[in-house]
Amino acid sequence: MNRICRDKGDHIWSPLRKMAAILLVGLLVCVCQAAEQKLTIANSKISVTLNSADATFSVTDKRTGQTWRQKPSDKFKVIDCKSVEGGLEMTCRHQWYGLDSKTTLRLDGDEPELTLELSAEGKLKGSLGFPYPFVSESGDYLVIPMNEGISYPVDDETIKSRWLIAYGGHGICMAFWGVTNGDSGHMAIIETPDDAVIHINRIDGKLCVAPKWERQKGEFGYTRKLRYVFFDKGGHVAMCKRYRQYAKQVGKLKTLEQKRRENPNVDLLIGAVNIWCWDRDALPLVREAKSLGIERILWSRRQSPGVVEAMNKMGGVLTSRYEIYQDLMDPQIVRDKLRSLHPDWTQAAWPADIMLDEKGEPRRGWRVKGKDGQMYPCAVLCDKQAPKYAAERVPAELKTHAYRSRFIDTTTASPWRECYHPDHPMTRSESRHWKMELLRFVSEKANLVTGCETGHDAAVPYVHYFEGMLSLGPYRIPDAGRDMGRIWDEVPERVARFQVGHKYRLPLWELVYHDCVVAQWYWGDYNNKLPAIWKKRDLFNILYGTPPMFMFNRRVWKQNKDRFARSYKDVCPVARAVGYAEMTGHRFLTPDRDVQQTTFANGVTITVNFGDRPFPMPDGKEVEAMGYTVSPNVRGLLIYEPL
Repeated sequence: MNRICRDKGDHIWSPLRKMAAILLVGLLVCVCQAAEQKLTIANSKISVTLNSADATFSVTDKRTGQTWRQKPSDKFKVIDCKSVEGGLEMTCRHQWYGLDSKTTLRLDGDEPELTLELSAEGKLKGSLGFPYPFVSESGDYLVIPMNEGISYPVDDETIKSRWLIAYGGHGICMAFWGVTNGDSGHMAIIETPDDAVIHINRIDGKLCVAPKWERQKGEFGYTRKLRYVFFDKGGHVAMCKRYRQYAKQVGKLKTLEQKRRENPNVDLLIGAVNIWCWDRDALPLVREAKSLGIERILWSRRQSPGVVEAMNKMGGVLTSRYEIYQDLMDPQIVRDKLRSLHPDWTQAAWPADIMLDEKGEPRRGWRVKGKDGQMYPCAVLCDKQAPKYAAERVPAELKTHAYRSRFIDTTTASPWRECYHPDHPMTRSESRHWKMELLRFVSEKANLVTGCETGHDAAVPYVHYFEGMLSLGPYRIPDAGRDMGRIWDEVPERVARFQVGHKYRLPLWELVYHDCVVAQWYWGDYNNKLPAIWKKRDLFNILYGTPPMFMFNRRVWKQNKDRFARSYKDVCPVARAVGYAEMTGHRFLTPDRDVQQTTFANGVTITVNFGDRPFPMPDGKEVEAMGYTVSPNVRGLLIYEPL
């Protein structure tokens, strides 16, 4: 304004009035600046507000009125914030990390979904934690696909902070996490998981989850993507069904029925107990097991050609063996330090095909005890080289050993790794690709029913079963991978609380992939490992529609063969009945989670009572304490019966 404002009498404003005007203008400027710090986009279901003052955003679900707010956990300076076509864009300066990043937020049409893209150029000093986590509310619980799945109440002060990689089985096996009160909530799908980690931590004393982005060969690399989905109902089941939809969209969903059409031997897996037996004379034991009613068996230990052939003729037996394409040892250490050489190590790969780290040193794998009592680490075979060794080994052996199945150790349990070998460098994404090519060769080219360790959904199209998916990695028996055959009399606290803790566990894997891959316990954490919780493991198998795993020698078999038979007869008919069916639902029938129920697409409903008192059903009958019901009757026996 070029003129000086005057009153009606054309008198100059008094100094006091001038000061008031200046203050008013200043206030208006401040208001305008504050308004410019917050930008909002919305559709009919959610609204999203980006706050440039602290690099956070909040989401309001219009259906429930709930607002999810982020809280800064780092100091990122916002240097630009603006509306762009279809969304919002913010540029942040990450001084410690040494780069600027651009974040773009967009709504997905009229869905209650928000996509986030994070891009940057240049070297990345360390894992970048962005965006910030949403603050949890009392009464919520985290939904974490750690192996089979677990829930953590956000108010549970005993839960420790934890980092979980998205690029290997000992992290999250599906690329999402969620928060819910049992009904409404939100989830985040990591659409670029190959270099991603989630961090379970606390804000204001409550558990929350934030993504972390790892470097790709020292650089920020490609654009990282998240998809936030907001739910007004459905809890963890709705999250799993949304992720199943995503898995189908990106090509991960391949059912066991589809796989059976490609290889009829897959049907031998459905409802079969996985047996690891360390006795050499297998045929008499298998015959005795069959005489006791153990009809369907995945026999996992290698045998001579004649025994394999005899088992194949029995009917109901899926013959398999162990193999590994990760570890090999420096030949000099083998000569000087070890008592023996593992028959499945890829020794021919030394040194040309081993994986090197960023310092040019061999990556370290499994450790082996030497003659001097010291532990010596194996080198790791580069994943890019593994398929050629499988192509040399597997077809040649099948000419003499008519196996129908093969268990490949470590491939999905171990993380995707970068290789810095000049002749076969890899990013983590390339590592994943070559791991899957190994499994593809075994399952498709060799036409074997294929299993792998621990499990990750990148392998769903290529495998038929995972050993270890039911066994939550952090809560297994100490040294479970080495001291497999030892039977434990006492149950460690972490095993009782989490491994078979029905108040924490969730069947997240089954809700997404039950009809795609058979989930089993870990071979150091099987049904009979701890007799005190054998019954409870059986109940989890029944509830989830999954088969048991037994490990024994002849002495253990003779002492417990009737118990093995009972376990099989309780569990395996149920696993067989729902083996090809999608798990459609899971719910808690009591607030303490003692009574749980699952439903399947073929009409089967399973109710399990983990509690210490009977539970009345709507039809007037009761589920006994530590008992179960199956409806309709799939066993040809009474369906209201305790174990």
